[in-house]
Amino acid sequence: MSLQNASFSVASNQTWPVESWKENVAVPIFMFVGGAVGNITAIVVLSLSRQDRKSSAFYALVCGLAVTDLLGTCLASPLTIANYLDPQVLRGGALCDFHSFLLLFFGVTGLSIICAMAAERYLAICCPYVYRRWGVDRRFAQTFLSFVYATNALFCCLPVTGAVRSSLQPSETWCFVDLRTSEPVAAVYSVLYGAVSVLLIVGTTALNVAVCGSLLLMRRRSVRRGEDGGGGSVRDRWRSLSSAAEIQIVAVLVMTSLVVLGCSAPLVVRVFANRLMMKDDPEADLAAIRIAAINPILDPWIYILLRRSLFRRILSLSRRCRTRSGRTLSPRGRLFCPEHTKDSNVLSQMMQNHLRTSLSAASAVSVPHVHCAALKLKD
Repeated sequence: MSLQNASFSVASNQTWPVESWKENVAVPIFMFVGGAVGNITAIVVLSLSRQDRKSSAFYALVCGLAVTDLLGTCLASPLTIANYLDPQVLRGGALCDFHSFLLLFFGVTGLSIICAMAAERYLAICCPYVYRRWGVDRRFAQTFLSFVYATNALFCCLPVTGAVRSSLQPSETWCFVDLRTSEPVAAVYSVLYGAVSVLLIVGTTALNVAVCGSLLLMRRRSVRRGEDGGGGSVRDRWRSLSSAAEIQIVAVLVMTSLVVLGCSAPLVVRVFANRLMMKDDPEADLAAIRIAAINPILDPWIYILLRRSLFRRILSLSRRCRTRSGRTLSPRGRLFCPEHTKDSNVLSQMMQNHLRTSLSAASAVSVPHVHCAALKLKD
């Protein structure tokens, strides 16, 4: 979500001299440069990944989120910067409506893509048969992204068409739908926008919890089987799985979700607070938009820093530290601190074994190889 329109002034009844506006313009410029450079770097890093990883649905969704953040930064921030240089820019009706559309669109689109990323991981790990039957791959993800863009554009275009009135907010540096108007259409639209955002936040959280819980359950069952007698191969598999693709990709998902949801939630809360309480609180609105403005700056660095190569270096460094300190780990502890990192199809094998044991009726049928190309993300 690109909201580099965060104002660093205070209430609307203050009169700001031109010199003060020009001094404050350094802040949105800095945020614009940070968001643009970060997302361009993330897109370049992702584009240099191996071809098999590029075919994954998760890779396509991550790229889609980076492109969305970049577009939002490049479209919304110039209007904000121009308004800092000339406070009359956003006072025109057309530009104010367009600015409001941009903030609405990129806000809900970012939440939609994050929810799609969580759903893709849920299907890949918890419902592998459905994942394979639906053919969830890069093309599937790109089609879904097109659907997300189209539906969100239709949903957020009401300010541009004039059906919902937009207003210059009290800080006079950003436009948004009028949250305190008594017009029925605007009132229903603001509540509907907030409700959709809340549903996306709740859905993303629930899917992430389900994914992490499923992985922990699979780990516990595998460790228990290893202790019962067949421990050698199970331990080797979990050593590879613990340090390779799955931890890395779930870490990217969880960290990105935390950033997007944490930055978007305050603005959603303010939407409901303004509509239900009908009380002006410009400072709270300003704080919410400032938090939202951080999102496109932080997102790309998650993709850049949480790469598999960095995970391998961290694991290698932790092993060296343990070796130097002379600590010894219990057999169970070694499962969570593997000595080797492998980039393999370990998760495929683990889910196949899990499905064979849970579906006794289909034990005579060979379990198809679960397509896990989506687990491969850029180093």
